Amino acid sequence: MDEIFEAEQQHLSEIYQQLLTMRQDLSEHIEVAQKAAAQDLIDMSEEIRVDFGGEDETLETLAAIETLNSVIDAYNQHHDLTVDKLGRVLLLLRQPYFAKLRLKMRPDQPSRDIYIGAAGITDERKRPLIVDWRSPIAETYYKQEMGRTSYQVDGRVREVDLELRRQFDITEDKLISYFDTTVAIQDSLLLNALKAHHSEKLQAITATIQREQNEVVRHEDVNVLLVNGIAGSGKTSVLLQRIAFLFYRERERLKPDQIYLFTPNSMFRSYIDTVLPSMGESNPQTFTWEDFLDELGLSERSSGRDVDPEVLNKLESDIPSLTIEPADLSDIRIDGTVLITQAQLQHSFNTFSRTPTGPRKMSLIREDLHEKLERRLASLARSEKIHEEIASIDLDEQKQIFGAPFIPEDEKEAAQFGRHYVELKFGHAHKLIEDCNWLRIDRIGMRMLGKESLTATEWLYCKVLLTGNRARDARYVMIDEVQDYTVSQLMLLSRYFSNAHFLLLGDENQAIREGTATFEQIRELFTKDHGSVEECELLTSYRSSPEISELFGSLIDKDRQMRLNSVRLAGVAPEIVECLDTEKYLEYLRSCAESAAQQKGLIAFVVADSSRKSWLAKQLGEAVKALHKNEPLPKEGVVLLELKLAKGLEFDEVIVADAQAEVYPDTALAKRQLYTAISRAMHKVTIVSQGSMTPLLEHARTEIAHER
Repeated sequence: MDEIFEAEQQHLSEIYQQLLTMRQDLSEHIEVAQKAAAQDLIDMSEEIRVDFGGEDETLETLAAIETLNSVIDAYNQHHDLTVDKLGRVLLLLRQPYFAKLRLKMRPDQPSRDIYIGAAGITDERKRPLIVDWRSPIAETYYKQEMGRTSYQVDGRVREVDLELRRQFDITEDKLISYFDTTVAIQDSLLLNALKAHHSEKLQAITATIQREQNEVVRHEDVNVLLVNGIAGSGKTSVLLQRIAFLFYRERERLKPDQIYLFTPNSMFRSYIDTVLPSMGESNPQTFTWEDFLDELGLSERSSGRDVDPEVLNKLESDIPSLTIEPADLSDIRIDGTVLITQAQLQHSFNTFSRTPTGPRKMSLIREDLHEKLERRLASLARSEKIHEEIASIDLDEQKQIFGAPFIPEDEKEAAQFGRHYVELKFGHAHKLIEDCNWLRIDRIGMRMLGKESLTATEWLYCKVLLTGNRARDARYVMIDEVQDYTVSQLMLLSRYFSNAHFLLLGDENQAIREGTATFEQIRELFTKDHGSVEECELLTSYRSSPEISELFGSLIDKDRQMRLNSVRLAGVAPEIVECLDTEKYLEYLRSCAESAAQQKGLIAFVVADSSRKSWLAKQLGEAVKALHKNEPLPKEGVVLLELKLAKGLEFDEVIVADAQAEVYPDTALAKRQLYTAISRAMHKVTIVSQGSMTPLLEHARTEIAHER
């Protein structure tokens, strides 16, 4: 009989029962509170007398409405807190916790047991039952240092003694097993998780975050953090855990729409979309590069990802001395009514002619335009045309707009109605002023660059430099697979999100397109724009077996190759097959597909490009499912996809189906492409050539298995 197991199962059962009771109590509380709140709000709203007839009556009506709104806000806040706690309880009912620490906080005090879970919860006396994995004290679990260790709280270092570090495999209220662990290589939960087959969705790694990953997740908030990790080192998982950590640390201040996450493609976005919700957090704003341009209304233009950075540098150097011409300006109008004329816009520019063109000048001009607009709206409010327009409105609609029929007693009251009406009709012109849509960016940019059209990158960069308009609300920008971005793309993102902190994750060995930014260029660019760049490395492979890791590791520089390691158990040796004619090549691939169909998990045929995918799809027929750009990844089966879609994904088995010399010649780019293709595999990789095998594998330790 295992007394520890019995004691831990007893503790788990007690905690689980408390969670069930909380779920019941919170659900009932929400139901009762909603009914009571609804009745209170009905009673209060019925007491409000809507009267906009005079200034005093209007103020009284607005005050009553404001009081009602404040009561609604109070109800909503209480409701939100209760719903948040219920959400944490529901999350924990799936797995109450995954670890236990025994810490001696002070020499003169007894040791304290702490249970760590995906969320934190307290009992009715506010005593912690389960500690959130993101809490400061939980850092001692991820540091994996037995004995004397430390954690930071409120900027201060607390030293403690870690006497026990216990991991649990738990499903709901059932304890399956436990492990007492000390260092990463003995991390039993990790090793157990790595035995699993591929999932069509990326899974949270909360219970198995390793020490080097934890350094990224809990890294201090810096302007720019650049993470260079080998294939399969958990970069994307770490990125998502980092977002969850930021949500926890800034619970009251950070909202999901203040985080912008850039992913390589829509298939990858679908692959990661359940991770944060599984941890009780909302997904941030998630974009591909194309989505980002579409959001800004630039999707009809050429993206400009490959624009020469010198073109953007020219815009930056020339704009301060730029003279805005009358034809560069457009009237500000709404529904055919001109509110500010082109001549008035030009007058504003002339007023500040001594100030260099750029954001400061544009700020002064916008202030002047807001004043012009206010005068224009005041004039319209007094005009007979507006009064006649109001009088022509249906009586019921007048009551809906003004709270009373339009029957002014004098000019002053008519002007009050008029002001309310013009604010409704034209008030959003203030936003048009702020957006600077009255500037003809195309005309300005084309004149400066001597071009007949602007790409999306050129247009937006020009507008940011001219106006200073950018994503001011963005606090964090996360770019996954940063090695796939060009210098021009990163220049634009750096400027457009100039107020944000950046987390850049990538693998310089997976830069599979010509012309993308090197890590040296990334460091230089972000240091120039943001002052400094801090760096972390991830050199442990959690995806691939040691045999596969050794094979793709042979394609990188010797220094990183020496430091690369895999924590997985030994697996199957890679198979490298050279087929000397097309008939034997297709025969072998068909046998691979037939064998793969009998296996569990997801098996991928990976080829260099879409044309090769189309050809091979016809040859293999129904034996494989060809995946396209916007399709989700299936849970299992045999798929065929090109390398650019496979990036960032993982599969139980990979067949690199076009490893011939002409596809992967002895070049630096081809070496990175082959590294990327091989490193998609978790348990097995087969490399097949149609003709002579790529010379990049000549020096690999694994010899060619067959000649056909």
